[in-house]
Amino acid sequence: MNDALARLRRWEESGATWRVLVRTPDSVEIALLTCDAGEEVDRLRSADPAVLEHVDAHGGDAGPA
Repeated sequence: MNDALARLRRWEESGATWRVLVRTPDSVEIALLTCDAGEEVDRLRSADPAVLEHVDAHGGDAGPA
């Protein structure tokens, strides 16, 4: 697993949420949000195909499972 995907998965596993801000055919910019108030804490930018596939599989946002 690449670093960007591992970071996103850790974020999800901690119970926090994320939201796609910008999605192009070749890249994505994701807001990493708190699990309680949904405040933006950080951003993740990636052009890695594994990250794009993960984002697409979750419909553009994800919260706790």
